[in-house]
Amino acid sequence: MTNHDALSLATRCAEAMFERDTASQRMGMRLLSIAPGRTMIGMSVREDMIQGHGTCHGGYLFALADSAFAFACNSYNDACVAIGCSIDYVAPARLGDTLTAHASEQSRSGRTGNYDVRIENQHGQLIALFRGKSYKVRGTVLAQETPNE
Repeated sequence: MTNHDALSLATRCAEAMFERDTASQRMGMRLLSIAPGRTMIGMSVREDMIQGHGTCHGGYLFALADSAFAFACNSYNDACVAIGCSIDYVAPARLGDTLTAHASEQSRSGRTGNYDVRIENQHGQLIALFRGKSYKVRGTVLAQETPNE
């Protein structure tokens, strides 16, 4: 598979998944870029995301990172799910911040993969670090296309 074909496949997988992902859509997430094993997703911190200390609730940060992870690990048209993930909150995100989650594949072999996600605000300040482990299940992301190794 050429680089162009791999990029096209990753893009089609992300678009198909995002179309079905009402959770990410309702949180205002936006696909910014996609490549095999890599994604960037944006999200703005809204008033309904603010918790009792006046900063973005950690669950929204986790959801943003988890979505970026999901799009990255499903970019080969292999249906993958998370089997474990963790997050470290480094700095608070505030109302009006524009967050970007950068997901990158660290390893992929057999049925598992490891992915790191870095969330930054509009100033490039690190907000959170996430690590996810994926597991390849049966099926494909795209209907009627075979997975690629």
